[in-house]
Amino acid sequence: MNPFLWLKRLMPRGIYARAALILIIPVLAVQLVVSSVFIQRHYENVTEQMALALTLDLNLILDTYAREGAAAGQATARALQVQVQPPRGLTADRRLFYDLSGTVMTDIFYDRLPNVTGVDLRENWREAVIAIGPGQGRPAMDLVVARQRLSASNPHQLLVIMASTGILMTGLAYLFLRNQLRPIRRLAVAAEDFGKGRNVPYRPGGADEVRSAGRAFLEMRGRIESQIEQRTMMLSGVSHDLRTPLTRMRLGLSMLDQTPEVRDIERDVEEMEGLLDTFLDFARGEALDDPEEADPARLARELVEDARRGGGAITYEGPETAEPVHMRPKAIQRALVNLVSNALRYGDTAVLSVRLLDRALRFSVEDNGPGIPADRRGDAVLPFLRLDSARNQDRGSGVGLGLAIANDIAKRHGGTLRLGDSKTLGGLRVDLVLPR
Repeated sequence: MNPFLWLKRLMPRGIYARAALILIIPVLAVQLVVSSVFIQRHYENVTEQMALALTLDLNLILDTYAREGAAAGQATARALQVQVQPPRGLTADRRLFYDLSGTVMTDIFYDRLPNVTGVDLRENWREAVIAIGPGQGRPAMDLVVARQRLSASNPHQLLVIMASTGILMTGLAYLFLRNQLRPIRRLAVAAEDFGKGRNVPYRPGGADEVRSAGRAFLEMRGRIESQIEQRTMMLSGVSHDLRTPLTRMRLGLSMLDQTPEVRDIERDVEEMEGLLDTFLDFARGEALDDPEEADPARLARELVEDARRGGGAITYEGPETAEPVHMRPKAIQRALVNLVSNALRYGDTAVLSVRLLDRALRFSVEDNGPGIPADRRGDAVLPFLRLDSARNQDRGSGVGLGLAIANDIAKRHGGTLRLGDSKTLGGLRVDLVLPR
């Protein structure tokens, strides 16, 4: 198992978000390294030097107190800008947890000053208080010095400059990268729309690699469209050529006596004409109409009414009207007619339902027939393949193109055709799912 699978799941899926991470993470990493390695060390070195210089002044004040008395010591302290105050009884060190430089100066005070009992860096962040115990003829006292004499002034300037420069350069890089990513996004949108049956205008652009991919997509789209057109024209021509002898046969049969044998041949001719129409429907695919906004609920209700007028026991479940969906209504109608015909051929009753999901439209056709075993449902959508053992062949005839046509239309819309078990009727359930 990949140990970084959890990290992959947290990563954004969009190309813009990933590009932003590629830009921001290195900038942040560089700033963190510079801040931790360079700034902190530089800041601590400066603090150490300034603290050592200050201890010379403080030792001078303490020596003056010991040799010449309090008055001379006070005068020396004022000259060196140090406040001498009565002791507060400080016996421990006090500093904020993030005051890293305070640790450096505290260690120096204990090492270079006599009788230090505590250092307070927390009560007033502008001052440092060093508590000195009695010794060498001088009393206990607190020495108060300005914090700016111990730390580098304005150490945040480098951080501000780094952050501002990082933000500026990241913004400029993102604007440049967005221009490089826009052609990739346009190519993805064009490919996605073509997968849904929409032929949107597209012109290759961007870097050489993106242009090459765009030209390859256009060539592929042209070949697919040419292949579909050639298939449609070929089967249309075959259908037209076969209809002529069939018409002659029908005319010849009509002139004969209507014996049982003649009527059987007439039924065979009608069945052959029906097969030709089915072949042509499968070849035409989505060529009958262009994409448009259509009400799926109205389309399904009209189909159910037509089936009822033909004697089919079918009901409709769903809203009376629904939000229009971008699709090829005649192609979808053809797919649903095939699904409903199959349901009524192999079952006594059927149900057609419509449901609008957040990002998909789902047509469901259920029947009370024998259904299709789960291990053979993949074969059921293949063209010219009949599952005689799964469906009752005595209930109708055909060439196994009903589900294949519906599956082909679903894929041309970027959708899918799902086969399952009907929980309400006990037969087959077919879901035609289209993206919205």
